[in-house]
Amino acid sequence: MSGREGTGEFRKRKHDNFPHGHRREEKDSINPPSAMTLSFKAFQVELDTKHDKYERLVKLSRDITIESKRVIFLLHRITSAPNGEEILMESETKLDLVRQKIKQVAQELMGEDMYQFHRAISPGLQEYVEAVSFQYFIKTRSLVSIEEINRQLIFSEEDKEEEAKPSSDCHNKQHNTSSLKVTPVDYLLGVADLTGELMRMCINSVGNGDIDTPFELSQFLRQIYDGFSYIGNTGPYEVSKKLYTLKQSLAKVENACYTLKVRGSEIPKHMLADVFSSKTEIIDQEDGLS
Repeated sequence: MSGREGTGEFRKRKHDNFPHGHRREEKDSINPPSAMTLSFKAFQVELDTKHDKYERLVKLSRDITIESKRVIFLLHRITSAPNGEEILMESETKLDLVRQKIKQVAQELMGEDMYQFHRAISPGLQEYVEAVSFQYFIKTRSLVSIEEINRQLIFSEEDKEEEAKPSSDCHNKQHNTSSLKVTPVDYLLGVADLTGELMRMCINSVGNGDIDTPFELSQFLRQIYDGFSYIGNTGPYEVSKKLYTLKQSLAKVENACYTLKVRGSEIPKHMLADVFSSKTEIIDQEDGLS
């Protein structure tokens, strides 16, 4: 064993005297990035941009869901409110705020394929359809169409000319239009969720002494159920899954109508809501066992 090896020293390499950064710069200068490396860097930037946009859309969809639920909670007060017009006006104001959120979604999706980001915005759109259709039913006792919903989601903007230009040119404005279309699947899922709100409206109206509304709701829900039955298992999986919940809501409303028709004169009006609540719990337990 030599003396150098015995002392535990190691022989330094020739390039160890140069800083590490200097060596990398020298290596990059010798081997510049290839076309494939540049392509993958461009892919990285594109994917990062897409992921950031997706996260922004998820946050907007969450805000749309929250605000739409607040509109639904507000509309449920109409069964006991002395003046329903004030609640309808307040709900319209809140829906306008929801549409401003949807406008931001439409601006994010300008020039993009909406179906690439559909999963991010679908929950919010379904909740918006539920709120709009609930308000529309209270006003007209009918179901809002998907064309009417999409017509409300066309937003126009005016880009004014610069203030430095003469006043004679102030009338020259550019109209930019952005829109967001609710897909048929989101529309059907929102309408399916509407049936649950109509069932709650039925129970609340009975508790307030309104005997006519349950029968009206029963006919309306039967028509919706018949329409969904035509789709059956041929439609998307989410739609067929909602069909079971729709059937439950219809059964509860029909049970309420049956109780009103057969035993309505026996039970005091202030106790009808409690009777219906107990019977709906029995229906839920039977459905859980089956």
